[in-house]
Amino acid sequence: MTDALSHRIADSRDDLVALTCELIRVPTRNPPGENYRAICELLETRLRRTGFDCQLIRATGAPGDTDAFPRWNIVSRREGRRPGPCLHFNGHTDVVTVGEGWTRDPFGAAVEGDRIYGRGACDMKGGLAAAIVAAEAFIATYPDFAGAIEISGTADEESGGYGGVAHLAREGWFAPGRVDHVIIPEPLGKDRICLGHRGAWWAEIETRGEIAHGSMPFLGDCAVRHMGAVIAAFEAELFPSLAARRTDMPVIPDGARAGTLNINALHGGAPERAPDDTALPACNVPDRCVMQIDRRVLVEEGVDAAAEEIAALLDRLKATRPGFDYALREINRVIPSMTDPDAPVVTTLQGAIADTLGAEAAFVASPGSYDQKHIDRIGTLKNCVAYGPGILELAHKPDEWIGITDMLDSARVMGRVMERLLLP
Repeated sequence: MTDALSHRIADSRDDLVALTCELIRVPTRNPPGENYRAICELLETRLRRTGFDCQLIRATGAPGDTDAFPRWNIVSRREGRRPGPCLHFNGHTDVVTVGEGWTRDPFGAAVEGDRIYGRGACDMKGGLAAAIVAAEAFIATYPDFAGAIEISGTADEESGGYGGVAHLAREGWFAPGRVDHVIIPEPLGKDRICLGHRGAWWAEIETRGEIAHGSMPFLGDCAVRHMGAVIAAFEAELFPSLAARRTDMPVIPDGARAGTLNINALHGGAPERAPDDTALPACNVPDRCVMQIDRRVLVEEGVDAAAEEIAALLDRLKATRPGFDYALREINRVIPSMTDPDAPVVTTLQGAIADTLGAEAAFVASPGSYDQKHIDRIGTLKNCVAYGPGILELAHKPDEWIGITDMLDSARVMGRVMERLLLP
């Protein structure tokens, strides 16, 4: 990259740190979807300084959108002075719940050495800040650039993206011809290009029983015991089978190159007691038990086949276990997404990483899905990848952090991408 742009980004270190901290300090927890409007307004104020035209867009009617927790998004666009392609940087503004185990204020944005700590620092407010600083530095260095630069901050990626990128894609914001290249600064590493992600199938399994007095369980039918049989079948049949399957997708970390299933939640019988509840529970046989599962699907498997495999396991239990009955409800499905390694945004990023970092870019795929799925499937734009600073394994963890040097290096790579795409 040119010395002028490189130096301008390097000189923006304090500003990049300050912007990242500002974003972290807006607690955009999802669920329920807090402060989406506030963070969009923060981004609007920032981006208008550099001449971006900003639009705040509510995903009215999307899953989770209510008057109490409206799903707000921002799309900003800076036109160049001559025709050319549009490069779009998309970052989600929501973060997951805090959880336990923190040694720092999750929304305090503590700066310690080369690290900024806080929920969302890595996933992915640091990446969004790096894209903004890179775009601002590029515009200041090359005011006569061609085409357009867009930056969006979108809602609900952590819960599927339906109130964010999916809504925008349906409204035409990612239509080919309007947008040419998309980079999503998810935390996959500054020298790695993420081509796509595994698929997913979320479902709810309900086992049924019959309520009776807890002192005479033989007069009832325990739904929790029936769910125990489901878990036992998972352990004996499904988990070993999934572990033996391997994908050719370059999924990281290595454990995610197999098919996986996670039990997200399990509820049966009396509700969980509050910590300060001193009342004794009623003695009942549970007549209902519900499990939520998260099945991650390899491109070689297919989502339909993954769903049918679980239904077949439950049908076998129904045929062999006395009194066993179940309901199986799909919650959501995601088709695996992979961008061609020869796509223009990929080859441009490869060159930018080589120019800037002196490294050969590694191709990876994400273990979890992210908003590329909507740009690909709904927007029908195939020229999209994830590239951004951060360590993937820190996402959703206590004491999440982002490296300042990594953000600056990624910003320099993004700046080089803009030089390659938007300069004559």
